[in-house]
Amino acid sequence: MGRRMEVAEVRRLLGASRLVTLTGAGGVGKTRLALEVAAGSARAFSGGVWLVDLAPVRESSAVPGVVADALGVADMGTRPVAELLAAHLSERRALVVLDNCEHLVDECAPLVQQLLFVAPELRILATSRETLCVTGEHVLAVAPLPQADAAELLRQRTAAVRPGFEVAEANQAVAARLCADLDGLPLAIELAATRLRSLTVEQVVQRLEDRFALLSAGSRTARPHQQTLRAAIDWSWELCSPQEQLLWSRLSVFAGSFTLDAAEGICCAEGIAAAEVVDLLDRLVAQSLVEQPEGEETPRYRMLETLRQYGQEQLAASGEEQWMRRRHRDFFLAMAERLYQDWFGPRQALILTRLRAEHANLLAALAYRDGIAGAPTGAATSGPAQAHPCAAAPCGDGQVALAGALIYHWAAGGYLGEGRRQLERALAAAPEPTPARARALVAAAHLAQTQYDLAAAGRWLDEADDLAERLGEPVVRAHVRGHRGVSALYAGRLDDALSHVEQAVDAHTALGDRFGEVAWRCALALVQVLGGHPQALETAAEALADAEAHGERWARAHLLMVLGRRAWALGDQDEAKALTISSLELLQGFSDTVGVAKMVEQLAWITASAGDHPRAARLLGAARSLREAAGITVASGDPRDEDYHARCEAEASQALGRAEYDKALADGAAIDGPAQAIAYALAPATAIATAAGTEPAATPAATSPLTGREEQIAALVAQGMTSRKIAAELVLSPRTVDNHVNRILTKLGFSSRAQIAAWWTAQ
Repeated sequence: MGRRMEVAEVRRLLGASRLVTLTGAGGVGKTRLALEVAAGSARAFSGGVWLVDLAPVRESSAVPGVVADALGVADMGTRPVAELLAAHLSERRALVVLDNCEHLVDECAPLVQQLLFVAPELRILATSRETLCVTGEHVLAVAPLPQADAAELLRQRTAAVRPGFEVAEANQAVAARLCADLDGLPLAIELAATRLRSLTVEQVVQRLEDRFALLSAGSRTARPHQQTLRAAIDWSWELCSPQEQLLWSRLSVFAGSFTLDAAEGICCAEGIAAAEVVDLLDRLVAQSLVEQPEGEETPRYRMLETLRQYGQEQLAASGEEQWMRRRHRDFFLAMAERLYQDWFGPRQALILTRLRAEHANLLAALAYRDGIAGAPTGAATSGPAQAHPCAAAPCGDGQVALAGALIYHWAAGGYLGEGRRQLERALAAAPEPTPARARALVAAAHLAQTQYDLAAAGRWLDEADDLAERLGEPVVRAHVRGHRGVSALYAGRLDDALSHVEQAVDAHTALGDRFGEVAWRCALALVQVLGGHPQALETAAEALADAEAHGERWARAHLLMVLGRRAWALGDQDEAKALTISSLELLQGFSDTVGVAKMVEQLAWITASAGDHPRAARLLGAARSLREAAGITVASGDPRDEDYHARCEAEASQALGRAEYDKALADGAAIDGPAQAIAYALAPATAIATAAGTEPAATPAATSPLTGREEQIAALVAQGMTSRKIAAELVLSPRTVDNHVNRILTKLGFSSRAQIAAWWTAQ
């Protein structure tokens, strides 16, 4: 609403300065202004415009990981996340919006300074109630809305809840008075507008005058805008029913957004029945106290940070804070363990999507440390969150169980480095010999192996084996056997690997653990194929059939990749390509940077063998980009890969000439993340050639047939986002996004989203 001069000024400052910070009171509109500037600046930043919401972050150490996640930088390696970010942004002209920095200034400031130092084309737009105090920072204090804009905002927001409302001659003066009393603060105006559903403007003014008088008597040292906003929120709180107040305060335990089932599972206790949550939540949405973005199949709710902090104050005052945080932890522990049990099936990509959406809540649950013996006096002791058996477990053991249950979120969801840090911290904080610790030790070993840190994996496995034997945990011991085989495989000891993995399959079979049996049979087939075992194809056929029957995709993709390598080594190029392409198709929707890097690298060898050296070079570049993001080398996992890579590189370089080879390599290395790499690899050869500029582009950027909105959606498609995610990003309905995608396909003459991704890369 309004802000044209401010938008122009911020854009001018971004042209002259690399760091601009918007300051101002809570509710003044800093985030809205930053988003408006960012949306209008997209064309100026070829490296992308990115929003990082820091409001849900509770631990300062998590800031680099949250920024990396928002930018699509996979935390898969052993390097510090800040270094990964610096490498990612070093040569990109990008705009990063850091929203809600005020509670994390001490962590944000050095990170911003580091990124600006290594990335000369980077611009950062921050919103914060206090400045970052970084050299070169330009600060713009965001003022409240002027009278005319404030009145128009009041009119529009009131008309949304009271159709036909107008600011006319009869109420113009009192409406202007209301806006003036609210100091033109957008959030305060929006809260007041919800009350005009049932009150007149005069009644709202009278009630707020009473609140301001009370506040001024009790808080003379607060700044005027803070007094005004506090008064508006206090008044909104008082107008809520006791149950609405209770739910508001309890919802403050969530970090970021939340689902209805989470609100029901955590917040239903003394004073609120589970069946009442949905109606109470709807009332909070109607009062603009909770936001519900449109266009999502599974609605997610969120609170503005100012309102969440207010609710947190009320929760702390009630004495329920620790108890509710415990329920929050237990709910997400139960969810994580349920999704872990469901992993071996057709819902793997959906599970990763759900866990990614809950990432901020999962980190908050893992950060919970101050356990309490029980609920407050008189509080309910039943409900979904408390029904979980771990609810009565020691706090540390719950953290260990949660970190271990999230193994696939860490390994296949793009949070490998974060997972190792969380597991190591949880294991260090809770050394008690429990079954949860034994399972978490195996998970820690799994992540260490994925990063090819075999020494650390060996230590975790030794402790897990000993502990599982003492506790009588045969399933854990069976997994330890299998992972010892993986370590042996990565160390080049194929005979040892075969023996260990065979033992794992036999043990899981004897235990009746179908999940473990099929998963390790896939691993057995993989080891046999790499070792040239005579039963390799028979084992692989059985493993693939079992995995496919269960709808499993992740293990199947890795086995298909190895079968493709075998076909390539035997000279069957068509079979090799088909199997490798199938493995990449199966990993769509995953964030398995290490796995995709190996598959794209293998596809480069196959492509070079077929004589398409330009495409092979671009695929080598894409694989290199992924390996650098994951912090691994070509030889990681199989030392023979280094020789295969060198032969492919020499063949392509000789065929193209060094200059053309280096250009193609750089073109491929420009992709970002596994989703784009898969789209790039699966696109037709002509589309990839066009993207790399080796043949004239059919639709050069200067004559793009797409509208601005269609180009925006094409860019998000190229990032691997689904229609639902794009809808949430752009605040549209999924159906609208699908319509845009269909028009893009028609205009460009394409038949798949992968072709859109390749075309966008070319532009």
